[in-house]
Parts: sequence; C-alpha cells; structure tokens
Amino acid sequence: MQAVQQEIARALKVQPPFADAAALEKDVTRRVAFIKDCLNNARLKTLVLGISGGVDSLTAALLAQRAINELRSETGDPAYRFIAVRLPYHVQHDEHDAQACLDVIKADEVHTIDIAPAVKALAAEVQELKNGSPSLVDFVVGNVKARTRMVAQYTVAGARAGLVIGTDHAAEAVMGFFTKFGDGACDLAPLSGLVKNQVRAIARSFGAPQALVEKVPTADLEDLEPGKPDEASHGVTYQQIDAFLHGEAVSQEAFDIIVATYRKTQHKRELPFAP
Repeated sequence: MQAVQQEIARALKVQPPFADAAALEKDVTRRVAFIKDCLNNARLKTLVLGISGGVDSLTAALLAQRAINELRSETGDPAYRFIAVRLPYHVQHDEHDAQACLDVIKADEVHTIDIAPAVKALAAEVQELKNGSPSLVDFVVGNVKARTRMVAQYTVAGARAGLVIGTDHAAEAVMGFFTKFGDGACDLAPLSGLVKNQVRAIARSFGAPQALVEKVPTADLEDLEPGKPDEASHGVTYQQIDAFLHGEAVSQEAFDIIVATYRKTQHKRELPFAP
C-alpha cells in the first residue's frame, strides 16, 4: 500500500507536511515568488481568479494579491493588478461566504459576471439535452457551468492582458475532482502539490476567519443536489485523502477508493491523446 501511495504522491509532486510555522511561511514565500515569476516571464501585469467562496480560491487569491502587492512595491509600477471575479449562476446560495472571502482578500478589483444566461443559452441549443434524463442533464450542465466560468475568466484576462490562476491542489488532483477544460484549465496553479489541510493552513496564516478556513468544500455545480459536499462525491474524507498522500496509514476501503479514482481519472491529468 505504501509503495502505491508514494508513487502517486511523487506523480502529483505532493509537498511534505509543514514542520512548523517557519516551514509554512517558507512555502508561502516560494509560491508567491512563483506567481511573480510567471507574470514576469509572460511580460504581463494582471492576474485573474474566480472567487467561489471556498478555501481554495480564497487561498490562491491571498497568494496572488500578495504577489501583486510585492511587484508594485518592488517596481513602483501601479499597473500591476489582481482581479477577483465572482461568477455566480444567478444568485449563489452561499454568496455571503464569497463576499466574506472578498473582504479578506482585498483584491485590487472585483468583477461580477452572471454565467446563467450563457449556460442556459448553450444548453438550449443542444438537442441531446432536451431528451436526456434529469440527472444526466444536471450533470452535463454542471460541467458547462464550470467551463463557462473559465471562459469568463479568460475573457477578462484577454481584455486586460493577464494570466488566469487555477486552484487545483493535490487532494483534488488525486481524485480528478475538477472539470476537464473547466476549472482544470488555467495559466498557473500556485496551490499544486498541497493537500487540503495545507491549503487551509496557508489561509489561516493570512488571518482568514476560521469559518471560511473550515467551510465544508463543495463544487456546487448540480441543481438537483445544491451544496453537495465534495466528500460525499469522493466517498472518502479529505482527512483520509491527505493522509494517503502523505504516506500515512489509511483503511483498506479508503485506499481502494482513492487508488481506483486516481486511475479512472488519469485522462484529466494528461495532455490530449495524440497519435
């Protein structure tokens, strides 16, 4: 079991647990420097990130805003900007959490784009969806929501000559818990290699409120099960996923679920098939 855990952890470049507060801050500094390097190498000055109200986008945004603040300070150039984008489908049921995240982030700019009209217009043009079962339609449209959100972020980034930040981390990557070419698409992914409790620890180190740090994670893409927790979809808890990725002992059931899901979703972590 441990050999398989180590193999997967290596493939996902999982970072070891933070030994102490100094190790956490060192990792934060490294990730902020990575963001700055990405912008400098691209010769661009703007970062764009969708804010959902969950801890992943909160943490990525806090790193991004710090990177932008440092670049402005180091260069004296006020053109460096971080744009936080709210992307609700009509009215988001946990909008209060999203607004609370924005209060913590203090982004240079906040834009709001309702994706509902675009999602509904596209779905209405697809004949196959008109005859599909409610559960199939709900699942497919849920992925359309995720992809439309990414299209919106790239539209903002294109208009402002910026890069789009993704929020994927190791605990989601191992479960393939992202929409291919949706939230799985981005220009840079500064949370890569972190497990869930490390993402939370970084948010906490920035002073984020405990209610946001420990909020139950949910993709919230399907109308038939609004607010469905990620862990209900996984069949295992993030605590078990984190333990697995850090080479700790987990139950046989959790091990089997994580390994089977990892293998089944391998195509999401690869480039498109090519001859």
